[in-house]
Amino acid sequence: MKVIVLGSGVIGLTSAWYLSQAGFEVTVVDRQSRAGEETSFANAGQISYGYSSPWAAPGIPSKAIKWLFEQHAPLKIKPSLSPELFRWATQMLINCQLGRYKLNKSRMLTIANRSRRCLAQLNQDHTLQYQGRTQGTLQIFRSQQQLDAIEKDIALLTESGTRFQLFDTQQCLKQEPGLANMLGDLVGGLYLPDDETGDCYLFCQQLQKMAEQSGVKFLFDTHINTLITEQRRVVGVTTSNGTITGEHFVVALGSYSKALLQPHGIDLPIYPVKGYSLTLPIIEPSHAPSSTIMDETFKVAVTRFDDRIRVAGTAELAGFDPALPDKRLATLNHVVSDLFPQGVDLASADYWTGFRPMTPDGTPIIGKTPLTNLYTNTGHGTLGWTMACGSADILTELIASNGKQELPELSIERY
Repeated sequence: MKVIVLGSGVIGLTSAWYLSQAGFEVTVVDRQSRAGEETSFANAGQISYGYSSPWAAPGIPSKAIKWLFEQHAPLKIKPSLSPELFRWATQMLINCQLGRYKLNKSRMLTIANRSRRCLAQLNQDHTLQYQGRTQGTLQIFRSQQQLDAIEKDIALLTESGTRFQLFDTQQCLKQEPGLANMLGDLVGGLYLPDDETGDCYLFCQQLQKMAEQSGVKFLFDTHINTLITEQRRVVGVTTSNGTITGEHFVVALGSYSKALLQPHGIDLPIYPVKGYSLTLPIIEPSHAPSSTIMDETFKVAVTRFDDRIRVAGTAELAGFDPALPDKRLATLNHVVSDLFPQGVDLASADYWTGFRPMTPDGTPIIGKTPLTNLYTNTGHGTLGWTMACGSADILTELIASNGKQELPELSIERY
């Protein structure tokens, strides 16, 4: 049975891999020349199972107002009259209620923990070299208020079986000696030992080769135009290189999934939340992170590769604006200079931006659509790589059952 996967980011690529391993004939279509060339290209480098949390959380509305006036705020909003942004933001505010937050985080942790098991099996079965590390994530807190506020998360981590440890300042420094410069500013941390790190783009390049060896066909440099439907079923997709047909279709186009499906009456509640990153060479390893540091104050992650670090953060609501403004660069520079002033070469940094496909509740949209043979695997926000293997495994089981294993809590049905 032939499955057409639209998109070759980490979500589309893992979807293709798991489908091929289940015996499907898979073709992947993407406008880029290789896999992982867009949002997956220079993401935070985190596989952060324990840090899987929705942005929509109690207290965010009041914080968002305060952030409007802060230079290095984690959330930036470009003034806009966009009705899509208004609808998405309204839905997100509704999901900031405590009950919804707990439900959404629980769903996200379930997917993330499944993904952890799937990636572990993938690495056990195949030799993947993506500068991966398995030394966990350290979420650092600069105030007692931040430390006190994580009690609700700790309860959910416990319920989901996610391992964690609360650290005092000295334990933080023992785990990450490079933070010695922060001695007077840290009050504690949350350590998530099962989290991993690595270069997502390297992961994508290797998985693409493995998929090709397993028979997956890739149609690169191919722009996707429209879906052809008959009697609530997709019969083909028109592209810049002709029409492609199949029995099942998977939309894994990240933030661009919405535009493809809207003409068919499927309104995915996804907004392109813009994120930024810096990739810098390490000049003094002892003054650099050993794994991932998540600075709770600025919502910025600093991740160690072999001889580089990736600094990623900022959520900007600005539509599909590809600009790289200096003021966003200043925030990333500020955080890395504050945490690791002697460890990296800021002058040699590569500056990048990407559009993270965010849902209002933080949970991805995986599953059936009103078009009977069309499925989605999108809306993972900042957690694409974290949830990729688990999401692909869920999708594969669903397609293999011909849609009978319904998961309405993950699909478009929940909206």
